[in-house]
Amino acid sequence: MRCRFFRFRAVLLIAAVPLLGQTGAKNGEWPAYGADLGNTHYSPLDQIDASNFSKLEVAWRFKTDNFGPRPETNLEATPLMVKGVVYTTAGTRRAAVAIDAATGEVLWMHSEDEGSRGANAPRQLSGRGLAYWTDGREERILYVTPGYRLIALNARNGRPIPGFGKAGVVDLKLDDDQEIDLETGEVGLHATPVVAGDTVIVGAAHRASGSPKVKHNVTGYVRGFDVRTGKRNWIFHTIPRIGEFGHDTWEKDSAENTGNAGVWGQISVDQDLGLAYLPVELPTGDIYGGHRPGNGLFGESIVAVDLKTGQRRWHYQLVHHGIWDFDIPCAPMLIDINLNGRVVKAVAQPTKQGVLYTFNRLTGQPIWPIEERPVPKGDVPGEWYSPTQPIPTKPPPYGRAAIPSIDDLIDFTPELRAEALKIVSKYQIGPIFTPIVVSKPEGPFGTILTTGVTNWPGGSYDPETHMLYVHASTGMISNGLVPGDPSKTEFAWVSGNAAPTGTAPPLRVEGLPLVKPPYASIVAIDMNKGEIRWSIPNAETPDNVRNHPALKGLNIARTGRQSNTIGILVTKTLMIAGEPGTFTLPDGRQGAMLRAYDKKTGQERGAVFMPAGQTGTPMTYQRNGRQYIVLAIGGQNFPGELIAFRLPES
Repeated sequence: MRCRFFRFRAVLLIAAVPLLGQTGAKNGEWPAYGADLGNTHYSPLDQIDASNFSKLEVAWRFKTDNFGPRPETNLEATPLMVKGVVYTTAGTRRAAVAIDAATGEVLWMHSEDEGSRGANAPRQLSGRGLAYWTDGREERILYVTPGYRLIALNARNGRPIPGFGKAGVVDLKLDDDQEIDLETGEVGLHATPVVAGDTVIVGAAHRASGSPKVKHNVTGYVRGFDVRTGKRNWIFHTIPRIGEFGHDTWEKDSAENTGNAGVWGQISVDQDLGLAYLPVELPTGDIYGGHRPGNGLFGESIVAVDLKTGQRRWHYQLVHHGIWDFDIPCAPMLIDINLNGRVVKAVAQPTKQGVLYTFNRLTGQPIWPIEERPVPKGDVPGEWYSPTQPIPTKPPPYGRAAIPSIDDLIDFTPELRAEALKIVSKYQIGPIFTPIVVSKPEGPFGTILTTGVTNWPGGSYDPETHMLYVHASTGMISNGLVPGDPSKTEFAWVSGNAAPTGTAPPLRVEGLPLVKPPYASIVAIDMNKGEIRWSIPNAETPDNVRNHPALKGLNIARTGRQSNTIGILVTKTLMIAGEPGTFTLPDGRQGAMLRAYDKKTGQERGAVFMPAGQTGTPMTYQRNGRQYIVLAIGGQNFPGELIAFRLPES
């Protein structure tokens, strides 16, 4: 492997980083992926407000075209800003880059050429960012490469730390309590490592697939390392081993015959309580689990572990025996709420299901009752079905995870409605946890479910008003099961369809979404009461909807635009989010808007043009007395870049 290092200018960094809590970024900086270790995405800065947001100008742009052998169009990083330096990952090789926060000038860059190991990695491209650590004297940047190696760099100059691992590198495929092929092992990570105190925590992710080749895939264990030396301090087995708590939830010794159960979303930490909160995905087999009967802990569970030892303190399983690819895709949000006059330390978990689970983050007890409700049993031979699933009573669902009835179908015109009814007649529809079916030539071809109401960007939280903001997407896909080909897979059933033509009809009506708008929303939830305060469509109506001949002459309200990449920034006075993709503006330009909203009402207060859609969650900081907003943008034929806004100097 070749190590690449470029130093453009020396940077002197002295003061210690502010203590990270659950109250947002402090001192005008942004020292962690989610602003703080509780992932609130909140900053108290207020120079940019409703009166001037639309006056924002581009301060600088950082292009990633040349940070790899080919351009990347889906830059998902949320950068950090500490002591006047912006840190980010960039490009198809996932370089670590330091940028002057005021000018956008590149200060240093570190890149790893991992050869075939990087090229074969299941989680490639630039990832979602990196982590910062300091003890007041030393300062380090830590990130995970596509080939699953933990790198520690000197934050001042980008050079690898000699005393960390081997020459600044810890090979994460080693010392993992399992054998992992160094070249082809199916494990990686897009999320950032998390640094709390002197511990750096690293999760694991796998190649997404409804048709895996083997049952016993690599298991996504979570580890804590010494941030100074790279020595492994602890490991948490997300699939319990014999004798460990939870092993008995795997029937027929199936824990030894599966894998995955990684943590590919962001991890959160409460340093005061000494707890790290792990959002665990489901075990191997996104939509079929006949080889792993039982509820299967800790699949699709929030697990609180001791920050120093990795020992489980509490857990709560959000999906029993997952077969819907729901996972837990994003950071548990550490929030303090007011319940009947007393402050409660809570953790709130947005989900692909479009429901919010909320717990006491010390004990794991639900803040509001979570009911085990009966769910229908499917017809797939050999599958194991849980008779119930846990459903929160509060807050109410904030998004659509399925098509409960035909009332949800498009109804702009009678003709479009009739076509939608014809399409869904060949599929199974129903409420959340409707089972996936065996695909049949005569129908149903599959079960219609969501692509994920909330995905990896997660939510944001205002610690002053106790309002939680979350993006909700309404994208539908069909999942059906067909017999697995023994020459290609060990699975009895894999994702597919038995439509006579070999291809099931698309879930679109003359190119329009199958369901009613909004296609994406931003939802505000009052966490003191567990009630939805307001919901608004996110993004302008797409051109193909506005200009559709079947809708000519109709007054279509803003529909929003389906996307899984929209994260939200909350400041002292505003809630800020961009649009995915582009649309045609009244002046003929193609672009997207970064919009600011009133936090109490959802009313739009300002907007600024972007040449491409949002692909990473916005962040903000203050430098030399001026507030900046920075976010990643990109799209088809538009290589990813960071764009920074600030107010005019006058």
